Amino acid sequence: MKVSQGRIEDGIVVGNTYDKYGTKNPIARKLMHGFHSSLETLVEQCAPTSIHEVGCGEGFLAMEWQEQGIDVRGSDFSTEVIEIARENARSRNLPDHLFTVRSIYDLAHPQDSANLVVCCEVLEHLEDPVAGLEALKKITEQHLIISVPREPIWSVLNMARGKYWSDFGNTPGHIQNWSRAAFVELVGSHFEVQRIESPLPWTMLLCAR
Repeated sequence: MKVSQGRIEDGIVVGNTYDKYGTKNPIARKLMHGFHSSLETLVEQCAPTSIHEVGCGEGFLAMEWQEQGIDVRGSDFSTEVIEIARENARSRNLPDHLFTVRSIYDLAHPQDSANLVVCCEVLEHLEDPVAGLEALKKITEQHLIISVPREPIWSVLNMARGKYWSDFGNTPGHIQNWSRAAFVELVGSHFEVQRIESPLPWTMLLCAR
């Protein structure tokens, strides 16, 4: 799968710096397996008829769900990363119109609404995460699955592998940081938090309107 390799658009790091879903690194593979397993468990619990992945990046998850026969769309603010997602879709013989350029702040009902909204690894990049949550509330018909890096574990693990020492392990582009408890409190002020997953090193929530 093609990834953005850390491109910057409008001063923001977009997409993935490497193919984390196809990595050969055994530690990274184990961590991603935990993330993917938790996410798929929550998706199966929702049994969605439609999914909108907000902040879809290069489209890996959206394409998987599309291949499972679910009505899927993916959006991202980045024109460059959506072009990569469309290229990835074509390489898997999927329709590239699954992916559209849309800022999370511009999401609106009913055109962007879905039975299940998935928003993974997005809020930590937002200057106004509360506005982002309000936008997600507008388009969530039943359920929302949302995740962010769990701090300080995320930064500690970065430093343990020798990355981003000058920023104390903070990944480039991450301008918000939450512990598990702080993230649950934030999201719980906008949604009903029904289930909490903690695949290392993330916090992942299943929420209802």
